[in-house]
Amino acid sequence: SDLKTTMDQGTWKREASYIPLQEHNGSPTTIMFSLQDAKGALARALKPFEDLGINITHIESRPSKTNPGKEYDFFAELDGGNKETIDDLVVRLKAQTTSIIVHARNTKDGEIPWFPRKIHELDKFANQILSYGSELDSDHPGFTDPVYRARRKYFADIAFNYRYGQPIPRVEYTEEEIKTWSTIFRELTKLYPTHACKEHNHAFPLLVQNCGYREDNIPQLQDVSNFLKECTGFQLRPVAGLLSSRDFLAGLAFRVFHSTQYIRHGSKPFYTPEPDVCHELLGHAPLFCDPDFARFSQEIGLASLGAPDNYIEQLATLYWFTIEFGMCKQNGEVKAYGAGLLSSFGELQYCLSGKPEVRPLDPFKTALQKYSITEMQPIYFLAESFQDAQEKIVEFSRTIPRPFAVHYNPYTQTVEILNTKTSLQNIARDLKHELSILDEGLQKVISAL
Repeated sequence: SDLKTTMDQGTWKREASYIPLQEHNGSPTTIMFSLQDAKGALARALKPFEDLGINITHIESRPSKTNPGKEYDFFAELDGGNKETIDDLVVRLKAQTTSIIVHARNTKDGEIPWFPRKIHELDKFANQILSYGSELDSDHPGFTDPVYRARRKYFADIAFNYRYGQPIPRVEYTEEEIKTWSTIFRELTKLYPTHACKEHNHAFPLLVQNCGYREDNIPQLQDVSNFLKECTGFQLRPVAGLLSSRDFLAGLAFRVFHSTQYIRHGSKPFYTPEPDVCHELLGHAPLFCDPDFARFSQEIGLASLGAPDNYIEQLATLYWFTIEFGMCKQNGEVKAYGAGLLSSFGELQYCLSGKPEVRPLDPFKTALQKYSITEMQPIYFLAESFQDAQEKIVEFSRTIPRPFAVHYNPYTQTVEILNTKTSLQNIARDLKHELSILDEGLQKVISAL
C-alpha cells in the first residue's frame, strides 16, 4: 500500500499538528487585577476567593504602571475552581477592582488563554502529554515487545521527574538502540552534503566535535543542550511524548525545545509514528545552532502566547511547513531545513526530486493549508531565507487578536507583556542603550580604516 511504501522509505508523522486542550478542573489559572491604594482594599478583594473556596498558591504585588501612586497591580496564581467558579469570582472582583484580566488554559470566547511568563513555569504543563509516552498504540512497532516497552517507561519516568534547572539525566543506551541509531545516522549523513541547507551542514561537524555525534554513539541531551545554549541560547528539555500545540510552541518562546530521549523500535529503523531522539538530534538540533533559525523558531513561539485556539492551529500549521518540513533557497538551489526532512532518509530525497509541488512561503496562505500526516507531503513551502521567514512570521503574528504584544527578556528569562506606556518606554530605553553600543562599535571600525 502507499502507507507501507511511505513507512519503508523512512518518514515519521505526528498524529496531528494541533490537539485541543482537554477540559478538566484544576487547570492553571492566573488573575491580574488592580486596586486603589486604600485601607482594607486588598482584604476586601481577597474575600471572594475565600468565599468560593479558591486557593491562591502565589501572589505578587507592585505599584501600578498605569496609575502610579494611586493603584497597585496584583498577580495571583490559583489552584482549584472550574469555569463557573472562576466566572463567579470575576463578577465579584469587578466590584472591588479597577481592572481585571484572567488567563486560563480552558477559556471561553474572548478570554485570554493562560501562558507561561517565566521559564520555570514550563514545569506546569511539560508532563501533560497527549499520546505515547510509556503507553503505545496497538499498531506501534514496539507494542508487542516487552523489552522496548520497559525502556519507554524508563525514558518516560526521566521526563516526568525532570524540573527546570536540573541537569538532564544521562542515559546508557543499549546495543540494540545504538544499532538503530547507527543505521539512520549512516544513511542520512550520506545525503546531508547535497540535500541539507548550509546552516545544517555548518553545524553538524561542530556537534560531532563537541557533543559526541558519531555512528556508534547516541549523544546525550544535556551535552547537546549545553552546546546549543552557548551558540544561540536554545536549550533542550526532556519530554515523554507529544504535547499540545499550544504548550509545545510556548516552550519555543523561551528558546526551550521539548525533546524526546527514547529511540524508535529497531524492527523499523526508517519509520517512527512519533518523534524520537533521532528526529530531535539529527533534524532539529543542528539548526538551533544558527542564530537566524533560532530567532525564527522563537518568533513562532512568542506569537502563540495568549493566542486564540484557531490561531494556535494556524501557527502549528506554519510550524509544520517550516520548522518540520521547510525548504529554502541557497545559491540558486533549493535545500531542506525542516527537521522532518533532515531526519527522514526517504523524504529528504523525495522533497528535492521535483515530484512534489513547491510553493513560496506566505504565512497567510500556508497557515490554512491542509496536510497529510500518514504519507509524504504533496506540497512544500519555500522560504527565501530564515531571515525572510522570520519577518513574514512577525507580520503574521501582528494579525493575531490579543490586547497586548510580548517581548522576551533573555536576562531574566521572562516574557514581558507590552500593553502600557511604561512597558513600551522600558523597551525603548533598552533599545536606545543597544543602539549606543552599536554606534560606538561603528565609530571604532570607521576610525580603524
